[in-house]
Amino acid sequence: MKALQQGALIVLLGMGVTACGTSTTERATSGAGIGAAVGAGTAAVTDTGLLTGTAIGAAVGAAGGALTEEDTLNLNELSLTD
Repeated sequence: MKALQQGALIVLLGMGVTACGTSTTERATSGAGIGAAVGAGTAAVTDTGLLTGTAIGAAVGAAGGALTEEDTLNLNELSLTD
């Protein structure tokens, strides 16, 4: 059960950065890459199929990136010093 909670946390944190890019295509592509990495990590933690986790993560990340708008997350406005 703890592995599932850790996997869910990894997915949620990964989804926070799926909107990197200025065009829909860029956001979908970066979302797919980030989602694939998160899916692979989740699959490794939860001991499920690596390819399945990667494919699901990529699909969710691509959808998340494609459904966001350019101004949804602006990394230039984030500051760790404020």
